[in-house]
Amino acid sequence: MLVPCPKTATGSRRRRDREQIFLKLSGRGIESARLAHGAPASPVHLMRNIDTIDRRILEVLQADASASLQQVSEAVNLSTTPCWRRIQRLESEGIIRKRVALLDADKLNVGVTVFVSIRTNEHNEEWLRRLSSVVEQIPQIVEFYRMSGDVDYLLRIVVPDIKAYDAVYKRLIREIDLSDVSSSFAMEQIKFTTALPLEYA
Repeated sequence: MLVPCPKTATGSRRRRDREQIFLKLSGRGIESARLAHGAPASPVHLMRNIDTIDRRILEVLQADASASLQQVSEAVNLSTTPCWRRIQRLESEGIIRKRVALLDADKLNVGVTVFVSIRTNEHNEEWLRRLSSVVEQIPQIVEFYRMSGDVDYLLRIVVPDIKAYDAVYKRLIREIDLSDVSSSFAMEQIKFTTALPLEYA
């Protein structure tokens, strides 16, 4: 009979705990809360089939969200009224979440990217809510993920330099207890895009 070593057993329990929290937070609980507060149902519940024209519209808007209706219509070979209706549907179904401006990080003096890995023994909803609340209030943290594997959470932070990152790090650990934090500085950005692949839609 094979008996797992303590490290393996602990890792398995941690993964199970994270999976249970994920199921609770991402399933019916969140959807019920959204509906209770008057929010529209999640896109997955409303989304219809996306055809070739929809994909082309999304390609155009992902490339340039400021494109006029006339420009989008011409790009997809569609008259303006049906094009407008398609865009409205894509927005109402939550497929187009919002339209934003992409800013130059270097010109805004936040060209340093830091990836922060967090490991914790806290695997309960209350702790995750507190961590999420802290992260939400720190503008330098631009992405926040709950991970599988050995790392529990991953943050992407943008700052001007190491000193600025240290200030963010001190604020983070001051506001919530973190037992194992590691940081990696990106040396060079090889690829960056906000455009999602549309071939699976």
